[in-house]
Amino acid sequence: MKLALDQSYSTAIAIQLRERGHDVIAAIERDWQTEEDEPLLALCEQEQRALMTNNVGDFIAIIRRWDVEGRRHAGLIFTSDAGMPRGRSTIGPYVRVLDKLLRAN
Repeated sequence: MKLALDQSYSTAIAIQLRERGHDVIAAIERDWQTEEDEPLLALCEQEQRALMTNNVGDFIAIIRRWDVEGRRHAGLIFTSDAGMPRGRSTIGPYVRVLDKLLRAN
């Protein structure tokens, strides 16, 4: 599984996951941080990357519409600030959880 992290996540997560052998990029590393949600998802689809985002509402609407239109995406991983907030203190936990997920897929 290849993964892209949207602009809300630290590039340190992507770097540490690459050090563990995973194909992970952060949006900012590709200069994708200013992309709107739908074009960002399309870029990820072109590279067959799942996208990790905290923006559940907007992406659910997009993928529902894409489903009706017969369009595909490479997957979404949703996070919640209630369960694991984004920030310096959670870089390690994100790396551990994503490492386990990526190894299983």
